Amino acid sequence: MVVLALAVLLAAFAPFTAPYAPREQWNENAFAPPSRLRFRSEEGFSWRPFVYRQVATIEGGTYARTYAEDSSVRLDVRLFVRGHEYRLFGLFPTNVHLFGVRASDGTSTGRIYLFGADAYGRDLFSRVLYGSQVSLVVGPFVVLLLLPLGVILGGLSGYAGGWVDAALQRVGEGFMMLPSLPIVLVVGAALAAGGAGPGLVFFGVLAALALTGWARIARVVRGQVLAIRERDYVDAARAIGAGGPRILFRHILPQISSYLMVTATLLIPSAMLTEASLSFLGFGLREPLVSWGGLLNAALDVTVIGRYPWFLIPAAFIAVTVCASTFVGEGLRDAFDATAGGSRHRRS
Repeated sequence: MVVLALAVLLAAFAPFTAPYAPREQWNENAFAPPSRLRFRSEEGFSWRPFVYRQVATIEGGTYARTYAEDSSVRLDVRLFVRGHEYRLFGLFPTNVHLFGVRASDGTSTGRIYLFGADAYGRDLFSRVLYGSQVSLVVGPFVVLLLLPLGVILGGLSGYAGGWVDAALQRVGEGFMMLPSLPIVLVVGAALAAGGAGPGLVFFGVLAALALTGWARIARVVRGQVLAIRERDYVDAARAIGAGGPRILFRHILPQISSYLMVTATLLIPSAMLTEASLSFLGFGLREPLVSWGGLLNAALDVTVIGRYPWFLIPAAFIAVTVCASTFVGEGLRDAFDATAGGSRHRRS
């Protein structure tokens, strides 16, 4: 939970924490390696961290770009510097950033690349922070679309029974037979080919994820509703004249709230991985939107990974966030498990 809270804070304050705009290009710094923070120079130890300006050279035979540090230009890392303008939380205009670099004379003659730069000289650290705003929203958004649909249709199927149950189950089985990843790939490619903007492609992909996943939730909810609707308190509510919708939403569905909470928590990392996979393959989010999976798209070529291994840094953020979300979901499942086996598992 601490890791997830930290990720959410970084996403919320990404414009403030990132030293540069996600689309700000410095072509002369293309493929620049991560800057090396230093505390010691020829003059001795310095409490203020600094970096040296990186100078690119082009090899004559291979035309490969290599970088060397120019120790004559020292760039001090300073807090609360002014840079590009942005709106914090989309409301408050400002140009103050958490950190940046300035030369000793007060001018900015270089840039700091904590995670290196991409092919256009864009700061990968800033793009990772901005990408978290999209990647962390994918999971909750898919859950908000998928879970209510599965709960309502599954609850209606289990409580009504008869031909309503049979019809909804056949429809759900039809959706369950559809392979989710190819369907989402087709939707993303079709929207992009039709001239849809990046935002529309994004929401179309998320809607396709929700439509291909609601049936499994509905199947489990139906089974639990079938068991609960035969209990005494449901019969008592029916005897005093409570209607079907009131019984379903007031007396039955609240009894499975723990299952729904755990399911929602476990669905979030799955949706994040699916979006990252689609964006990595080029069928998900596209520029100007930035996501962790989209940043990994630059690492499709093995030769690129060999020369510029820092392109794999977004994968570490995906792995850590997905693991943290999964662990929280597993912990909630154990916490809501009232059986003896669950108690023994918690003690172990």
